[in-house]
Amino acid sequence: MPLSHSILGLHRNKMTDKIIEMLRLHEGVKSHVYSDHLGYETIGVGRCIKEGVGLGLSDDEIDYLLTNDINRVIVELGRFSWFSELNEARRDAMINLCFQLGLTKLLKFKNFLASMEDGDYEAASTHLLDSLYARQTPARADEVAEIIVSGKYQDW
Repeated sequence: MPLSHSILGLHRNKMTDKIIEMLRLHEGVKSHVYSDHLGYETIGVGRCIKEGVGLGLSDDEIDYLLTNDINRVIVELGRFSWFSELNEARRDAMINLCFQLGLTKLLKFKNFLASMEDGDYEAASTHLLDSLYARQTPARADEVAEIIVSGKYQDW
C-alpha cells in the first residue's frame, strides 16, 4: 500500500501529491545507497539507514523488498522450461541459489543446469558442490544441494 494511502488516509489530495513532489525534489531520489550532505548512508528519498542515526528499514519494508526480489528471481528462472516442473522444495532451492548468485552467475553453472534439466539431481548436486559458490558459503551450499538431491526441505 503506498505511503500516502496508509498514513494520510485513502483519499489522495493535492497536498499529498505536493508533499511527495516537494520531498522528492529536495531530497532527491536514489535507487542505490548514497551519502547525504552529512555523509550518512541514505536510500530512496532521504531515508537515512546509518545504524544508530537513521531509521533503517522496518520489518514490513524488508519483507516488501524480499518479496519483490523473490518474484524477480522466479521470473528469471522461468527461462528454464524444467523449472516449473520441479517440486516445491527443489524450486525453492533454485530460487535460493539464484537469489544468492544472481542469474548472470547462475548461467555459468552449465553442468549443474544441464543436470537439473535432465532430472539428474545427484549429478546436479555434485556439480553445485564443486564450485567457488560452495567453497565460499559451504553450509548454505550443502543445504541447497541436499534439497536438490532429496526433493525435501531440511530441518532448520
